Amino acid sequence: MGRRLTQLMRAFQPQPVPDQRRAARSDQVRNSAGGFGFALQPFQRLERFLILGVDGPTYYASARQLVLENAACVTECLRLDGPRTVHTIASLSEAGRAPKNDAAIFALALASAADCDRTRRTALNALPRVCRTGTHLFQFTRDAMNFRRWGRGLRRAVGRWYTEKSTDALVYQLLKYGQREGMSHRDVLRLSHPVPRTPAQQALFAWLTAGEGRPTEALPEAVRGFEALRDPALANDVKAVVALIRRHRFTHDMLPTTFKRSPAVWEALLPEMPLTALLRGLAQLTSVGLLTSGSAATKFVCQRLTDAAALKKARVHPIAVLSALRVYGSGHGVRGSLTWTPVPEIRQALDRAFELAFHAVEPTGRRHLLALDVSGSMGCGEIAGAPGLSPALASAAMAMVTLRREADCRVMGFSHRLVDVDIGPTDGLERVLKTVSGVPMGATDCALPMIHAREQRLPVDVFVIYTDNETWFGGVHPYKALQQYREATGIPAKLVVAGLTATQFTIADPHDAGSLDVVGFDAAAPAILADFARA
Repeated sequence: MGRRLTQLMRAFQPQPVPDQRRAARSDQVRNSAGGFGFALQPFQRLERFLILGVDGPTYYASARQLVLENAACVTECLRLDGPRTVHTIASLSEAGRAPKNDAAIFALALASAADCDRTRRTALNALPRVCRTGTHLFQFTRDAMNFRRWGRGLRRAVGRWYTEKSTDALVYQLLKYGQREGMSHRDVLRLSHPVPRTPAQQALFAWLTAGEGRPTEALPEAVRGFEALRDPALANDVKAVVALIRRHRFTHDMLPTTFKRSPAVWEALLPEMPLTALLRGLAQLTSVGLLTSGSAATKFVCQRLTDAAALKKARVHPIAVLSALRVYGSGHGVRGSLTWTPVPEIRQALDRAFELAFHAVEPTGRRHLLALDVSGSMGCGEIAGAPGLSPALASAAMAMVTLRREADCRVMGFSHRLVDVDIGPTDGLERVLKTVSGVPMGATDCALPMIHAREQRLPVDVFVIYTDNETWFGGVHPYKALQQYREATGIPAKLVVAGLTATQFTIADPHDAGSLDVVGFDAAAPAILADFARA
């Protein structure tokens, strides 16, 4: 009886709090999971927000909370150095480092409403660098109107977006992006009142704003062809539609939906189809029967998907390729009833395109340990709005870029314990995603990779941890585990932390020159990682 009572008393005694739930240093802060790590500096956090955005909630924070926190971060950066903030926004957007441009547009709109005159002017001058398409312009206009009045500076900047384009470039934007985000070019033109610089611009602006009875005689030939596509007489004349497509190099966005069920129409669209549109249209091209194993169209598509220079020029982001691979390989749409039989050559080309979409990376010859956070919080949310693409899955695919290039590289998974992740450099991405999706999840202890390497005497030059930084479970802080590994092995190991959600936390010690924060899913991340490993 006495022994049983003692056991019961022990069971109800308060359990010791893991050390990660206590601050080890005065510069540590409590993360959203209750553990302690380090706070990112404002401009580090700005980059994380611009690349990752806040498409949805994380395991520990709501989408609204993340939006408010990151808006406050942008505001703080604007207060510290407005022109530097705008430069960061514009250069990151131009380089195509983010899966989506939404966060950059939002931040630029916020900058356009800054208190500082110089910052506002810099932001408005950067408008064409960030807002490269009509859709981007509509997003910016909508966001800017939430932050400021429609004043003269904003009106002139938006007007210049139209008037500084060549006739061909302007026609392309007007026809391809006629209406998006609840706005149209007609709406924006009526707000900005641009003064046309050429007769062609004057005719185009009149055509867009006149409504019924709008003039067509003075319009560029492509616009007259666009109008002809809407003639009921062409409804069943596929040959005439194909001739117009080839003559004016129309994209599928410019066509009425009724024509998109014809393989001949898609075949005519294919040579001029932008790469981003091609990625989104692979399912449709396969469903209508244009893409089949061994066909000329399939060979053409595979060649385009594996053209590294074209991928870079089109700013195709690796996550867009990964999302396309995941959807295409499933054989059915996320929404709707569209189905198709995936073509093996297309799947292989997408696998190759994913790797090519990252900035070019040369092997470093360093010994790498890639540690994937597979805790419960990493399975929550979606990356860049891609259905089913959680941070855990996307980070595994991102790690494959390093795994395929480095000769001495091992992969581990961790939650509150180490888990096996059976992937290797020859595995295809589809198998990698399937393997990681089956890994059991748990609590988060980001120190485990360094602890394991020290205990097993594994020689590691660079630890790369892919995580949301919400570590809390372990008895040793990650930065201490790294110090202990260095002391025990004599290896000046480096730590790269790839942050996977737009929070303000990191496990990397900001005072350690051997630790580096990068943003997960940054197209430049593998190159940054490699340069750091060589240094």
